[in-house]
Amino acid sequence: MKVTSVLVDFDGTACLHDVAEHLLERFASGDWERLDEAWERGALGSQETVAAQSAMLDADRATLLAHATTHCVMDPTFAPFVTWAHDEGIEVALASDGFGFYIEPLLVAAGVPPIPVVTNAQGWDEDDRPGGLAFPNGHPECLGCGTCKMQAVLDRQKRGAVAFVGEGSSDRYGALYADVTFAKLDLIAHCERDGVRFVAWNDFDDIRRWIESPSPLPGAISPARCPGWTVA
Repeated sequence: MKVTSVLVDFDGTACLHDVAEHLLERFASGDWERLDEAWERGALGSQETVAAQSAMLDADRATLLAHATTHCVMDPTFAPFVTWAHDEGIEVALASDGFGFYIEPLLVAAGVPPIPVVTNAQGWDEDDRPGGLAFPNGHPECLGCGTCKMQAVLDRQKRGAVAFVGEGSSDRYGALYADVTFAKLDLIAHCERDGVRFVAWNDFDDIRRWIESPSPLPGAISPARCPGWTVA
């Protein structure tokens, strides 16, 4: 079976920077790092965390986007990878549990061909400042993640084998369900703990070469219930 879809994390993966973190470092009016620490401990779900952090952004949309596009660089191998994948009939989509609003502008600025984006929805108030975060791509029952990367993988597996590409803790649940996971940085430790057979990668040229190779798909762990499952 060949890969038919590649689902890619955005912050730190398709983009070389964690854009949300950059924005919080520059514009947050509260202790956003305390929320991150609580999320890492499992005391907060990502929905609670990113919603509270979004409310801390003390700037208008134009200022936030200008900072993101100036300071956050896309992986230079990502746009060519998307073009190659499209030529091969492979879908590339992004799955992000961040603020979401900066993704499309950064893709356009980097010349990335149009691709589906599965993420959270930033609202704006009458002064064009952050006015609440919605979760249109959350799980219909689980309240843990804002964007359910497990569900994003499962939706695409209806059409064929799915590769998942990530680097951080928020990518753990997508990795559990993908037919092949490409992992680096913090995601490697999660894969090792969870028993996910992964392919180490540095840039998207590595991923293209692996997909072009005859390597067999490692297969998914696919636990019956995601370990991040959270209900009210």
